[in-house]
Amino acid sequence: MKIGIIGAGHIGGSLVRRLRELGHDVTVSNSRSPETLADLAKETGATAAWAKDTATDADLVIVSIPQKNVPDLVDGIVDARKPGAPVIETNNYYPQQRDGEIAAIEDGQVESAWVAEQIGAPVYKVFNGIFWKHLLENGKPSGTPNRIALPIAGADGPGRELVDGVVDQLGFDPVDAGSIAESWRQQPGTPVYGKDFDAENTRKALAEATRERTSEWTARTV
Repeated sequence: MKIGIIGAGHIGGSLVRRLRELGHDVTVSNSRSPETLADLAKETGATAAWAKDTATDADLVIVSIPQKNVPDLVDGIVDARKPGAPVIETNNYYPQQRDGEIAAIEDGQVESAWVAEQIGAPVYKVFNGIFWKHLLENGKPSGTPNRIALPIAGADGPGRELVDGVVDQLGFDPVDAGSIAESWRQQPGTPVYGKDFDAENTRKALAEATRERTSEWTARTV
């Protein structure tokens, strides 16, 4: 499968490494020139590209960059992907720690819905709550007891089936977290965020989530 990954940080870089190990054709970019990714390309066999070209003819696109940088992506950044190819976004809104205030999110827009609006394409939210080293090292074969589960929010259909399959290939149990409108259940500050729960406990944590942003995860502190 041809996969384009926009972002080569901890999560993006880990996905490049693991997806190449699985034999996928991976193109990766960052906010700079392809030459700055020469070491990662040499290590993994991935193709380094400009961000604007990363999604070309891709079966799957992954956007894994700081939330505050999403508006800086060129218009139509994922439009050159294959028709119907899903887009994953792994981002989190860290207002105090990195991103500053994003008014629409603070006013109640779900983080992933905001990303989808910015890039002009529907998205699936996954990989946002797992520690990058665990993503890189802790995948297990299907059926392994206590296998780590990852919540996936987004629309039903072939796109979800593809995303579920990729998560399973990487060594994690895919768990249906509902639509993007429900993806607040896996945002920072929720019971599932940052946890290595199995599928049963992931579903339980998603059900226990509340939508209110806690003080650590809002820019609008008193």
